[in-house]
Amino acid sequence: MSTNTSPTGIQLPKDEELVLKVIPMPADCNANGDIFGGWVMAQVDLAGSVIPARYTQGRMATVAVKEFIFKHPVRVGDILSFFSKVSRIGRTSITVKVEVYAERYRTQGQYIKVTEASLTYVAIDDNGQPREIPKG
Repeated sequence: MSTNTSPTGIQLPKDEELVLKVIPMPADCNANGDIFGGWVMAQVDLAGSVIPARYTQGRMATVAVKEFIFKHPVRVGDILSFFSKVSRIGRTSITVKVEVYAERYRTQGQYIKVTEASLTYVAIDDNGQPREIPKG
């Protein structure tokens, strides 16, 4: 993609990293024909874990979802782009912001922000106990 602005005027994040792209399928739908919120949440959790994994250098677990906002429904065939950035690094935990943009299948190149969330992951040892995040 040569530009970060779609024809709809939606600006894709320049200070966040594209960490996941996925297309939801009919099996991911609720009775109304929209994608299950829980399916979107699971994808956000996966996307959110990408950058913290670089820091924790081992096991980690999701410990908090501080905010989860569904702005628009996600539809079958949407091309979802998940952008993430670190918002805080603590002694044992990392908090990230995740933003999800959809390209409707028939109007590719036009984006709409469908979801945003803030998640915290904690580095854990083999016994599931918090451990320090390696420095450097």
